[in-house]
Amino acid sequence: MEQFTLARQIDVVFRKIKDELSHVNSGTVFVHIRNNEIGKFGIKHLPFESSEGVLPAPSNVGLTEIQFQTFRQMAIESLKRKKSWTHGEIMFDFTVRKNVISISIMFESNYMLSVQSLYL
Repeated sequence: MEQFTLARQIDVVFRKIKDELSHVNSGTVFVHIRNNEIGKFGIKHLPFESSEGVLPAPSNVGLTEIQFQTFRQMAIESLKRKKSWTHGEIMFDFTVRKNVISISIMFESNYMLSVQSLYL
């Protein structure tokens, strides 16, 4: 993905996880960034709760096409708020309640301090 802009990489990530998002209605999409390239990405979703050792039957609850497109577009637009850092992580928390998607975004920048830079 190194030849793509970060926005295009986010678009590719969302297209790759689209099917998984259609089966969950809350969680966190995360992307790890190094040198403005996404290396690792995925979804952390809320655990399934069991009752007396029995998991509930699978449901078809998940993001609709419109919710997915809204989520993807907001993730791409959020990159306008990323400033100057090239290493870190972006976490997109989402939940669907009463058929309305809510999204919050958290940026984490990472910097490396080498011994050589201590003397500059």
